[in-house]
Amino acid sequence: MSNTPRGFFRWKLHGNGTTISPGEVVAAGERLSWPRTIGIGAQHVVAMFGATFLVPLLTGFPPATTLFFSAIGTLLFFLITAGRLPSYLGSSFALIAPIVAVSETLGMNYAQGGVIATGATLALVGAIVHFAGVRWIDALMPPVVTGSIVALIGLNLAPAAWNNVKEAPLTALITIVSICIITVLFKGIIGRLSILFGVLIGYLAAVLQHQVDFSAISQAAWFGLPQFHAPAFDPSTLGLFVPVVFVLVAENVGHVKSVSAMTGENLDDVTGRALLADGLATVLAGSGGGSGTTTYAENIGVMAATRVYSTAAYVVAAGFAFALSLLPKFGAIIATIPAGVLGGAGTVLYGMIGMLGVRIWVQNRVDFSNPVNLNTAAIALVVAIANFTWSPGGMTFEGIALGTAAALAIYHAMKWISKIRGTNLEQASPASAPAGTELESEAYAKRHRAAPAAE
Repeated sequence: MSNTPRGFFRWKLHGNGTTISPGEVVAAGERLSWPRTIGIGAQHVVAMFGATFLVPLLTGFPPATTLFFSAIGTLLFFLITAGRLPSYLGSSFALIAPIVAVSETLGMNYAQGGVIATGATLALVGAIVHFAGVRWIDALMPPVVTGSIVALIGLNLAPAAWNNVKEAPLTALITIVSICIITVLFKGIIGRLSILFGVLIGYLAAVLQHQVDFSAISQAAWFGLPQFHAPAFDPSTLGLFVPVVFVLVAENVGHVKSVSAMTGENLDDVTGRALLADGLATVLAGSGGGSGTTTYAENIGVMAATRVYSTAAYVVAAGFAFALSLLPKFGAIIATIPAGVLGGAGTVLYGMIGMLGVRIWVQNRVDFSNPVNLNTAAIALVVAIANFTWSPGGMTFEGIALGTAAALAIYHAMKWISKIRGTNLEQASPASAPAGTELESEAYAKRHRAAPAAE
């Protein structure tokens, strides 16, 4: 029997609705009893909360507005994927750098225009994937390219973290240390929410040092709609925003594969819908002043721990988030988080984004003794970290855009030439000398088999 919902907002009760037998999971189209489903939905809100709010705080976007569109986007995702793919759409960290860059030069409304362009491009990719399949993405973005793009976005943000840390070094240090200690000290959901709790501890430290201004809280209303802002558009921003689409594609495809592996259900046919839904949600968010969205790994952790993959829990989570976004005083409290705390959290989060790219390399056993892979990653990372800039004809392309273009161009050009010339295993540079498990790779195994026996 299919585990997909029998019509929207209708889920089959799993067993007796209270227990999950060993080896079983609550599928997307099932649910536990409503009290338990509501409780799990609340866990999803807590899981996404820290990261989702940090993005608007780091970019200057209104936190309550971002939360509002996060809730709307999650419901939209549920509808477009027909309730088959459990996911919460939180704020995307990949958009921080272009939003900050454009906001500082042209203003927030032009950054919103860039977010809309990113979402529209992602939606277009989703439509193509839905009809043409996902294999062309794997060909265009092999693991070495995907890992490089993800890593360079995180590392490009390092100066932004340092600028906030300089505002209050002690508070930033307390925040960083708290996150690290909580991660290894606690098990379960507390350990997975180390960033959220680290921010709370850093915030307390900032309060004790009189670094927090509470005046805006008393002036905020208890109930009301969040602030909405109209977008503006400038073609010069496209070079900063559109490359982020590659990361959003990788995140969404990875999310589909993760859920598929954990539930045992083949969800390949939903991949295009997931990309389309995230793209439209990002367009919607940018239209009103919210940060762009993406599927959240934090919530995958909750699903893995609870074994509940019910999309009903995400509808509940979206409801909670929507309600919180209608409390201006709550948003005002979030907005009081000072620079030192943001700098500490940003140091950890930006580094994590960079290491996520490295993790993609490790998981896929990318062979860096191959000079094609080595040059792809090396050049792309330096371009992004140094924030190379190119401004042709009024357009501006900075580190992330140029690094992304470099990763794609270098990989495919070098691979094509090396395939024709047979040079991909020529004399290695000191940095790429093969060793360890690299010598077990197919390329070196073939060379070893072909080598003549010693006399």
